[in-house]
This record gives sequence, C-alpha cells and structure tokens, in this order.
Amino acid sequence: MPVYVQHETLNRVSDVFNAEALWQAPGLALLNRRPLLRDLLERAPREQRGRAATRCFSHVTLVLPQDEVDDDRHLTRGARVRDLAQTLQALHQKDFGDLLGPDEVRYHVLGSEALQPGQVEVKFGHAVYLPAPNEEVQYTVSVSRDSAIWQPVCPIYPNGRLTVLGADTASATHAVPGWPFAVDGSILLINDGPDAPLELQVRPKEAFECSFDPAAGYYTIRARAAETAGTPARLLLKVTPAQAKAAPAARPASAPPAPRPPAVWKTRARSLDDAELTAVPVLHRAAPAPVPSQDATYAPVLRQRVSLVALALPRLSRYRDTGAALLEFGLAPDLAVGPLQPGGLLGFALDASDAVYAVTADGRQRITVPNRFVPRDGVDVRVLAPSAQMAERYSAIVCLPQAPGLPVTGGARHVFGRAAPMLAGLRVLDAGCLRGADGVDLGGADRLGLSRLAFGFEAGADGYRVTPESTTQALYHLDDKLGFVAAIAVQEDQPYLVPLGHHIVAGHYVLRVEA
Repeated sequence: MPVYVQHETLNRVSDVFNAEALWQAPGLALLNRRPLLRDLLERAPREQRGRAATRCFSHVTLVLPQDEVDDDRHLTRGARVRDLAQTLQALHQKDFGDLLGPDEVRYHVLGSEALQPGQVEVKFGHAVYLPAPNEEVQYTVSVSRDSAIWQPVCPIYPNGRLTVLGADTASATHAVPGWPFAVDGSILLINDGPDAPLELQVRPKEAFECSFDPAAGYYTIRARAAETAGTPARLLLKVTPAQAKAAPAARPASAPPAPRPPAVWKTRARSLDDAELTAVPVLHRAAPAPVPSQDATYAPVLRQRVSLVALALPRLSRYRDTGAALLEFGLAPDLAVGPLQPGGLLGFALDASDAVYAVTADGRQRITVPNRFVPRDGVDVRVLAPSAQMAERYSAIVCLPQAPGLPVTGGARHVFGRAAPMLAGLRVLDAGCLRGADGVDLGGADRLGLSRLAFGFEAGADGYRVTPESTTQALYHLDDKLGFVAAIAVQEDQPYLVPLGHHIVAGHYVLRVEA
C-alpha cells in the first residue's frame, strides 16, 4: 500500500524556530547523519521517472512543542511562528522551484502537547493539503458508532483531492475519534472537484465491507467477520456538503398551537373507596365463580394481547409549574426500556424547552424530528413527529425496536391508568425517568398526562371497546401505521371501538391492541 502521509520527527533541535536549522544542516549533507526537512522532501518526491524526481510535495505541516507555541503567542503574538513558516516557504521555493510546477508552497505551524522540548514533527504527502486563505469548505465529514451521536472529523476543500482517515495522524490526514478497527486500516476520500461526487474507499479492501444507505445519508463500514471475534466492529460516516443551506423553516402542520396554561399536579386524598375502584371497578366487579361440579365442562378462555410499541414524549413546557425539567429513558442492550443506565444501547432525553436529545456512551446530542437511528446492526429506532392534532401535547413519538406485551382476558372489562394494576408492566416510565432542574428525582413520569384511571377497555373479536374513565384524560386513536384517526371522547350511547392492530395513546404510552 502506498504511503499517503510522510510523517517524521526531528530530534535534538536547539531552536525550533530556526528555519535554516530545520531545513538543511550546514556543510556537506553526506556528513550529516540526521536528515532534515530538505532531505526528507528529496527522499520522498511526489512524482518521479526512474530515479529522477519530476515533482515534489508543496504543502508541509510542522508540529512544535505546545509550550514553545504558547510562549511565542504570549510574547510576540505569534511573530516567530509566522516568520518560521514564511522562511521555510522561501527556502522550499528556492531549492525546489523547478519541481513545483503550478503548485503553491504552503506551510502550517501548530503545537502539540505530545512533543518533548527539542522535537519537531514534519508531515507532507499525497494526503496532506493546506487550504488557501480564502478557500471555502466543500464538505464536512463526521462519524458515529450508533447513528445517534455524530462527531466531526474534518473539512474537505475543493482542491484537496485525497483525505485519509485512520486511527491516528501518524499515517492519516485526520484521526477518527473512537476508531474501532485495526491500526493499519484506513478510509480514503477522493475528491475530484465540485462537479464530481466524493468517492469513498477502504484499505485494505479485503478487511472491510462498505455500503451506503441513501435513506439515512451515511456510509456503514464494517470489519469482515473473519477479521474479528464476536460482533464485527462498524463505523458510520457521513459526508455533508457545506454549501447546502437550509431553507427558511415554514411552520409545520404539526406545530403546536398557542400554549395553554400548564397542568398542575394536584394532591388527592386516597380513600378506601378510591383504592377499591382502582383495583377492581365497583360497577364491574365480577360475580364469585361457582364451584365446579365433578362433571363440569371447561371452555377455553379467550385471551388477547396489548403491546407497547412506542413512547409519546410530552411537551414538558406544559408542566413547568410542576418543576419537571428533564425526562430521560433508555434502551438496554437487550432492548428493554427503562431509566438511563451506564452501558445502555441508546437513550433519549427531553428538556424543559421541549428539545429532544439522543444519549449514548459518546454523549448527548440534540436531534431533529422525525429521525431514525441504528444503534447496532438489526436494531432500528424511528422517531416520528406527532400529528397536528396531537402536537399540542407531544413533541415526538419514539418507536420501540422490540414491543413488550401482556395478555388480557377477552370478554372482561379492564382499566388502564396510573393507579390500575392492569398492564402495569407496560408503564416503563413510572419511576426514575423524571428529574427537576437540580437533578432531583421527581418520581414517576406517569403523573405527566396519565390519569390514575385513564380508560376502560374490553377485548372482543372485532377490536377493543374503549371508554374514557377521566374527563381530563386525553386519548387518541392511531391506525396500524401510527397515523392519526381520531381523539377518543366520552360517548353516552356506546364505547369507542378500536380495531385490532390499531393503537391507543394515553399519556406517554402508545398501545397496540392485538388478537
């Protein structure tokens, strides 16, 4: 594989700002055992015919000890750094002018904490490009390991043809944060100008699989299974055109209407009658089962199922008077939903201004809605925008990659709510997910938008018959694709029928009714 970046370290340099001492040793070069900058450029030409060099590299990066650069900035406002770059540029032009052609000589000097006093790093090569003073960025490159948190890597300029990404800057143009592959692996970005698409290649080719997802807009690079034990490492890479400017945002149909007065928690005295109504509604208490006789006939009990398919994130700005400032939850590696935990696969957070964030081990980052995440292969998490009819109450709907479910007995009436035991296992935000501005746990997040007794339901062969149990509880009917159908209101004559496969939204929970 060719050397894309020439990287050398000059040691025992008495004055790192002495351009002549860095460029060439005094006297005969044959007697100098320590190669300096001019020798390095001669030994690694850009192009050659036979043994004769026909072109040399013209862009060079020098890295000095950080203390030297800081002292120069404090004492001379960077004058010695500028003089060093200008003098080396003149020496380069003087000694290699016949090998430069139309190329312009450019030097860039920066500092590094990793260097010891008297050390100077030199970088040049096919993948080292220094932009002109007024050259604008053409692309920006960012990477992610989970599709949620994206970290910037580097810009790409119109005249920068080759960029190499890798584990460190010793053999690459830029180091990738959290590089998951072997040290000898690299990603090549070839830019043939503004009229040609950016090309991505991997090296060595046999060690990686690379694919592009047009819908998501990023590349997925995986180590081949034969190269790794267990789950193959992967890296997501996104190339964003810098010239693309977002159009003025029109008011979306799902934008919330004028804010209403925020809801306030009310303390309710828990009486014995209330407790009985929560556990078993008095008006629908089943009669005692008769004692079966010896020759009784047993009929199968119709059992159906309710699954939690998504979580509807409320607008915390509606509950400002409650002190709620942060709602957080996460997906564990086994895809179980609950409070954020270290080592979780993917999490989400909602702040008091209704901004939605993705949370992973790499940090947290604000996201747009709608969105889509693939925290690992085979796990797809969609974030949907609520419909216009629900946007007043909700900021986003997070679809769960694995829908937990519980059985329900058909033909019997049940109640779902904050104080009802039925389907309590699906209320995954009931504890440890809501915090105040000071970080104090405020208890169950279900108190935001879910009544103690939200709705009653009865499973049947044609669907679920739903009856609101609270006049303040907002209930919504969504179809099988989570599209809005109607708001479920109290009906005096008959319950509201939700067909099988459709969804009920109550509080944070999007429940699918199943046969």
